Amino acid sequence: MSPAVKGASAAAAGIAALAVVAFLRTADDKPLPVTSPFPAVGVLMANGEHWCTASVVDSPKGNVVATAAHCVAPEGADGEPGEVAHDGLAIGELSFAPAFSGGGSGQAPLGRWKVRSIHVDDRWTKWGEDTADYAFLTVEPDKDGRSVQEAVGRTQAPAPDWASGYERDVTVVGYPDSDHNPENKPVSCTTQTSHDQDDPDMLYIGCAGFWTGTSGSPWIADRGPGRPGKLIGVLSGGDTDVDSTAALFDADAKKLYERAARG
Repeated sequence: MSPAVKGASAAAAGIAALAVVAFLRTADDKPLPVTSPFPAVGVLMANGEHWCTASVVDSPKGNVVATAAHCVAPEGADGEPGEVAHDGLAIGELSFAPAFSGGGSGQAPLGRWKVRSIHVDDRWTKWGEDTADYAFLTVEPDKDGRSVQEAVGRTQAPAPDWASGYERDVTVVGYPDSDHNPENKPVSCTTQTSHDQDDPDMLYIGCAGFWTGTSGSPWIADRGPGRPGKLIGVLSGGDTDVDSTAALFDADAKKLYERAARG
């Protein structure tokens, strides 16, 4: 298929995962429990508004978030960089809110984390290649020096897989925009990936509920009780809310991740 991107904005899909409990601190330093089925997944925001979906990926410093390249960098063409995001809007200042939920402007129970730097492949920024539609972001620590991975739980972030095959059982988690998801709850689907029929180099799944806003959603293999799984790609596009594609992580993705992990 020719992917129609699903990001940049603010359905039925079942959430099938164990909830985990993180503990925040109130002003008087009392612990405040926050329950989320997918604490490492959240909303990527541009100027404080829901833009795409993103997720923490396991890293030595706990400071790396994965999303789609088109969520953070204009698509290039013919060797020249693009000027604006795919929807014609300026991307703006980026932040990440894990475990985001709630109506209206929503709530960020695990905080909003400023994006320090963006790492995108030249194949995307110069040529707009769909197979390079992934990005890794370096996220700043909070005022107490804590990393975003510490906030979501060290054992909750999936580790990257740079050599996955095309047929894997995956759990995909994303945040549709508020038009289809007024409570800003994540949707998820567990299914098997395959080669996309129109572009065999891309991964494909068929799951309802992945509307605009879900670009960047993590595709996590081998997830289960006590296992955060392996991140093999992020949602890139799809012609409908049912059809979704992803670029499979590869050696070039690993280089970007390592650059982001250095901080």
